[in-house]
Amino acid sequence: MGAPPPYDPAMAGTLIDRPERARQLARAIASDLTLYHEAKIVQGIENDTLFDVMKEEMDEGRALFKSRVTPEIFAMNIYDRALVDVLVKSKGHIKSKIW
Repeated sequence: MGAPPPYDPAMAGTLIDRPERARQLARAIASDLTLYHEAKIVQGIENDTLFDVMKEEMDEGRALFKSRVTPEIFAMNIYDRALVDVLVKSKGHIKSKIW
């Protein structure tokens, strides 16, 4: 997988219509959630309440993702998969009754 294309201000208003680019965006949003809400995520995994305690943040990320991609790309559930990959799978070392 190569580097993303350089930023082009002329393309700033263009919606993402390529799944690979949408995956990059979704994973970046999910990574930001882990960066800024690590303690909350750990607590949510430990108590099996992750999707409850992070609902507001996840919904905000979903809205951002939706605003940047075409409707066809949004319908592919790329954002939700990124949440599982980044927020859940990367925390497999945390003691939890859900494992």
